[in-house]
Amino acid sequence: MSNKLFKSVLNTIPRPWLIKISYLVRPVIAWYLKGNTYTDPIDGRSFRKFLPYGYGKQRENALSPSTLSLERHRLLWLFLQDETTFFSSPKKLKVLHVAPEQCFLDLFRKQVNLDYVTTDLHSPIADVKADICDLPFKENEFDVVFCNHVLEHIPKDVKAMQELYRILKPGGFGVFQIPQDLAREVTFEDDTIIDKKERAKIFGQYDHVRIYGRDYFDKLRAVGFKVDEVDYTQKITKDKQSRFCLMKGEILPVCYKA
Repeated sequence: MSNKLFKSVLNTIPRPWLIKISYLVRPVIAWYLKGNTYTDPIDGRSFRKFLPYGYGKQRENALSPSTLSLERHRLLWLFLQDETTFFSSPKKLKVLHVAPEQCFLDLFRKQVNLDYVTTDLHSPIADVKADICDLPFKENEFDVVFCNHVLEHIPKDVKAMQELYRILKPGGFGVFQIPQDLAREVTFEDDTIIDKKERAKIFGQYDHVRIYGRDYFDKLRAVGFKVDEVDYTQKITKDKQSRFCLMKGEILPVCYKA
């Protein structure tokens, strides 16, 4: 699929339909692109190339043909696998995944040590249909919470952060990735910008409402989280960064509740 066509698909087909269609086409694409140049660490399969991805500027070799993981997903997988007991905890972990990503969904569901719940307002693959600003879960209910590339879509992001803090157990952790401009000190948002093309131009995607700067971590701290700004690519060899198609310098916001 050409970059131009792939970009057009992303920008014209609603995300719920993209999710449904992807289940049908990805086995064919994975077969067509099989090879030995790049490897998806999530399922261990290798390909001669990955797919391009991006609503604006396309990133080459970003999307894995088999799991549909992006750079951020593969980085998170490696972090969870190598730096946490997420996959090996002797205690059963109750996990909430907001806007669940396909690359993790089946694998997390199969983990015997996880009590895995997914939620989203619109996703066809989520268990619980819910607004992130008003989650139907108890206080201190979850050991682990994932909420990745969601908050940039939410007008009341502070309210959403407060909800994530409320439902996380003391001693638990969450990972709340966002698209972030680390060259920007302060987050920029302007709710008067409603034209989709203008949003895409300014925020990077037609359905984003802000572009986060370095102050994102302090926003999370302001609602109560202890935040570790983890540049996990520093622990990964250059060869593996290249083979796994990772984005060097991407920060994982790993959040804890005391």
